[in-house]
Amino acid sequence: MTLSDVSLHTVSGASTVPAAPHPLGSLTMAEFTAIRDIVINADDFTDTTRFAYVGLAEPHKRDVLAWQAGTGPLPDRKARVMLLDMATGRSTDNIVSLGAGVIESTHVLDGSAGQLPILDTEFEAIAGIVNADPRWVAALAERGTTIDEVVVVPLSAGYYDLPEEIGRRIVRVLAFRQDYPTDHPWAHPVDGLCAYVDTAAGTITRLIDAATVAIPAEGGNFNDPAVQGEPLTTLKPIVISQPEGPSFAVDGEWVTWANWKFQVGFDTREGLVLRQLSFTDAGEERPIIYRASINEMLVPYGDPSPVRFWQNYFDTGEYLFGRYTNSLALGCDCVGEIKYFDAVLADELGNPFTIPNGICMHEEDVGTLWKHSDLFTGAHEVRRQRRLVISFFTTVGNYDYGFYWYLSLDGTIECEAKLTGVLFTSAYPGIAAPGSTHDAGADYPYASEVAPGLGAPYHQHLFSARLDMTVDGLANAVDEIEAVRLPMGPGNEHGNAFTMKSTRLTGEASSGRVADASVARSWHIVNTEKTNRMGRPTGYALLPEANPTLMADPQSSIAQRAEFATKHLFVTQYDPAEQYAAGDFVHQNPGGDGITTYIADDASIDGEDIVLWHTFGPTHFPRVEDWPVMPVDYAKFTLKPYGFFARNPTLNVPASEPVSHCSHGGEPESHAAHASTAPAPAAGACACAGHAAHDA
Repeated sequence: MTLSDVSLHTVSGASTVPAAPHPLGSLTMAEFTAIRDIVINADDFTDTTRFAYVGLAEPHKRDVLAWQAGTGPLPDRKARVMLLDMATGRSTDNIVSLGAGVIESTHVLDGSAGQLPILDTEFEAIAGIVNADPRWVAALAERGTTIDEVVVVPLSAGYYDLPEEIGRRIVRVLAFRQDYPTDHPWAHPVDGLCAYVDTAAGTITRLIDAATVAIPAEGGNFNDPAVQGEPLTTLKPIVISQPEGPSFAVDGEWVTWANWKFQVGFDTREGLVLRQLSFTDAGEERPIIYRASINEMLVPYGDPSPVRFWQNYFDTGEYLFGRYTNSLALGCDCVGEIKYFDAVLADELGNPFTIPNGICMHEEDVGTLWKHSDLFTGAHEVRRQRRLVISFFTTVGNYDYGFYWYLSLDGTIECEAKLTGVLFTSAYPGIAAPGSTHDAGADYPYASEVAPGLGAPYHQHLFSARLDMTVDGLANAVDEIEAVRLPMGPGNEHGNAFTMKSTRLTGEASSGRVADASVARSWHIVNTEKTNRMGRPTGYALLPEANPTLMADPQSSIAQRAEFATKHLFVTQYDPAEQYAAGDFVHQNPGGDGITTYIADDASIDGEDIVLWHTFGPTHFPRVEDWPVMPVDYAKFTLKPYGFFARNPTLNVPASEPVSHCSHGGEPESHAAHASTAPAPAAGACACAGHAAHDA
């Protein structure tokens, strides 16, 4: 839906709607409409005011839990609404009460602590602004191109304390040549040129014309059959079939599957949100996570050239990547027995719209769950592992990101980011920074050459997962676990001994921790009031990948703005106002918000209601094989039960039924023929590998 498709004032008079049956339920179409009506009838609303963000203002956790326990009232439905006046730049952060039908509070931003997210309306105006400036036109002509041959890419500005940018909404603009309407412009960066634009004033505040370099000529149209080459014709179909249907049950946004129960939600800023994940164990519904989401995503680039040093994107806080969610298609994005959830959002006029099939849910077979062939008893037992997958994909400019949450039969929770799309490109060898001693004829040290004369700057993708934990309840703590080598000596005469060290994290200020694969460092979230049958705390282990944290210098602007990315883990005491690792207003924020503020009071995190902030993601030195479209790269973390259960919780998973199409290769063979050349399985056990795992 575009802004021209709808009228600004579609309904006169405020309206209210009945509260949703659950206080954490996603805002409905009717509620978005009611919010719009309340807001546009306010005295300070103007024809140039736009909705930058509309989302559920979640009640305090204790109020939700009290209502669920029957000891408290149903919390009021409220929404958070951010408004930008395009003519004046006036920005407000508002809380709207749906029950009362009023704006409950308004905070006016002065710009000193960040700006509202960038609107699509602002992006759409950029080409007209730069193309009207003679300096921009002349700079393109110097490079042998024109405004008619170039597309512009407006990007978030970061914060560099430039006098003319104080209190103004700024984006930075790079150009790419597009040789014909279906040409992919990422192959032709117009390098050495950058415009800084005031979106409200509609002017270029500063033009950086650092160097005139050749525009790479070779195309990058990965969907062109001539580029793709001869089709691969030897792949046979893989059929995913569940003849009796999926094993999950869905009631609105609530899902039950195997022993799992949870709510599926969606937010314009964060995208997919999972709430109140619990596991039924021996008839008891045991909570694990109250709320899980990707609350921020930082993409810092490592090229210090005059036109690229500022490239550091917060795709969640600056761009609201949930609004760019893809509508997923069966057979293309998702395969198998699929349940889709639509994503309902508000556009920049406050009108509700739907992204059909924004969230995909399905089951996957993922190999062996457990198996043993016993030497002494002759028992042969094997069980198949499966997992429930809840996912969405969003396209932010050149990159496409998929976020997949996996729930397994054994209580394991995983979150995996899948990165694909098109590299952000530059000319190669690149533009040297002022004062650089770099030899222009040598390999450029800050980018890879992925095609003739085409560079791809080194960069990182740093995702922040906000994990509001409730492991067996609210009294949680975090123990840092690591392997310890012991010296040879008394008690370890042969030098083979090693042990485990556990260190309790007690305060927010010292909770910033870095993963260390050399000692298998992990973090155990334990309940300080409940124990398992061994008398030890029940818990879950957070297992990190141990990739690098933020590579930028600690004194850099980006490090000040993204302290969360300087560590793999921070732990804070629950506060409903602390939702985002980089703070509420990330665009042009000078730093010191988010995690920096949250840990400043050094509140206790020992036996408290705690939130984990986990940073994960790859450091990307692009390959030639990543061009012209990047095969999926992966980053993930795992939450695994550690002392949470009394024993293996999957002993009761039934053996799989043999299927007729299992074989060891070649033509399909029957199980009778198969049995003639292989040991007989135990009664009821599966004798084959089963279905291939599938991926949405």
